[in-house]
Amino acid sequence: MKLVIQRVKNASVKVDGDVKGQIDKGLLVFLGVGNGDTKEMVDKYVQKLIKLRIFEDADGKTNLSVGDVDGKILVVSQFTLYADCKKGNRPSFTEAGSPDLAEELYEYFKSKVKELYGSVEAGEFGADMKVELINDGPFTILWDSRDW
Repeated sequence: MKLVIQRVKNASVKVDGDVKGQIDKGLLVFLGVGNGDTKEMVDKYVQKLIKLRIFEDADGKTNLSVGDVDGKILVVSQFTLYADCKKGNRPSFTEAGSPDLAEELYEYFKSKVKELYGSVEAGEFGADMKVELINDGPFTILWDSRDW
């Protein structure tokens, strides 16, 4: 599983011009599912995500979580996080999870965020999405389950 987490001032995702998910201050999470990923991995990632202290306190230190700043979470599926460009010029996606597994874990991820955080905004799995955001910082974190 791979995540790209961005602290944002606002973000939205559209499909065919229609807004599917939109947040103001909070976290934009791009989620890629790989072969062998599990619900237990999702549980671990979501627990860490909602406690991640990357928002500034009154002293300018990154000591606050998304909940501490009354932020929102927007989750967007992105299998291209598994692009392998080692050979040739066309990326390979052989490490990406099957569409069935990816959709199952994407939906589970959203449900866990909602269960543990109270709300979640999201894109549409498998759709051609247009994402707009204002990255706050910029502040971007990469998580890869192979490193955990």
